[in-house]
Amino acid sequence: MKAMILAAGRGERMRPLTDSCPKPLLSLGQETLIARHIRRLAAAGVRDIVINHAWLGEQIEAALGDGAALGVKIDYSRETSGGLETAGGIATALPLLGDAPFLVVNGDVLTDIDFQAACERAARLPTEVLAHLYLVDNPPHHPQGDFGMDEHGRLLTAAAQRFTFSGVAVYRPQFFAEVARQVKIPLAPLLRAAAERGVVTAEVSKARWLDVGTPERLQTARDWTAQAS
Repeated sequence: MKAMILAAGRGERMRPLTDSCPKPLLSLGQETLIARHIRRLAAAGVRDIVINHAWLGEQIEAALGDGAALGVKIDYSRETSGGLETAGGIATALPLLGDAPFLVVNGDVLTDIDFQAACERAARLPTEVLAHLYLVDNPPHHPQGDFGMDEHGRLLTAAAQRFTFSGVAVYRPQFFAEVARQVKIPLAPLLRAAAERGVVTAEVSKARWLDVGTPERLQTARDWTAQAS
């Protein structure tokens, strides 16, 4: 199975730290954000990883190389300096991802979501389901959440109880079949439209999760990893 790590964001809220360092390369202490993802993916049996990048992407390639030192094989999907948003970035990388369902992980989250279980989920994804999302409890900075679920695990755009999309999901390539490559396209409208068609499922993960989007939350991530070491 292949995985894609999304690493093309500019990291505006993390400035000035990201003026000279791409956000996925910010240090957690012993390792960077993106290296932690790669280590956990490798432990889950994922050996083929695609990374997209835009802002200071050459630093990501210099740091990770072909992935051999981390026990994986890395292919890079290079975008223009402004990036292509999430859907545009994934669609552009499809030739590197193959024909089978693949796992996508946001490069700027810190999480213990079980990647091996996600791979197993991908292997048994029903043919009519084009995506499976991992949701988490709403953090203080996003109290309204993103999506709900029905009793069958189908993603809902409107629900009494809403959760936050973790940035971890399994997709079939067909989910992005109509998305133009090399065009800036956000993911959220596609997810909402697909949810309305009933072709997206979800589950709520109680694993630790943090959106490392600000210097304050970066310090929280560093504290978390220090406690875990």
